[in-house]
Amino acid sequence: MAGPGRRIATAGRPAAGVAPDLPAVWALLSAAEPSVALHGGTGRADSAEGLNGALAQARYALASARTTSPDASALIDAASLTGLGTLLTGIPAEVRTAFSRTVLGPLFEAGNPSFAALLETLEIFLACDGSWSRTAEALHLHVNTVHYRVQRVEHFTGRDLSSLYDRLDLRAALLCRPRRPARP
Repeated sequence: MAGPGRRIATAGRPAAGVAPDLPAVWALLSAAEPSVALHGGTGRADSAEGLNGALAQARYALASARTTSPDASALIDAASLTGLGTLLTGIPAEVRTAFSRTVLGPLFEAGNPSFAALLETLEIFLACDGSWSRTAEALHLHVNTVHYRVQRVEHFTGRDLSSLYDRLDLRAALLCRPRRPARP
């Protein structure tokens, strides 16, 4: 029986007929002791030369499982980390927070209502693919207010939101922010 904090990392794909279906085995393992959160990660190798890479993938997927489901059992395959948000989950929380703090600058600090409005505008602006009018509509603001807020974001972050690379950095920084507990 697995003890608290037990982690399982697997690499490679089991040979046909040698091992049972991993998801089915995982379901049995996690159901055996529901009060214990088990975390696993898998990677794939097409040959023996690819085993080191598969192990690295499995470790990264394991870190993602720990991040996304700290209190519940989770098995994540590295192949499922297909978006920026899911990819970032494999990076340690401290590194994600430091990146977010560095890129967002003073906007990172919670508690300032002006900065909160700027962050909301940034999130919506990026979600609207940089469309001023769609951002204004989504926020129920005049388009000139959106322009002003985006200029303030650029000022505080030192980033240019007309640059794809800066947009990507800011999007990643938003995704890397620590999750704050929901207010009751």
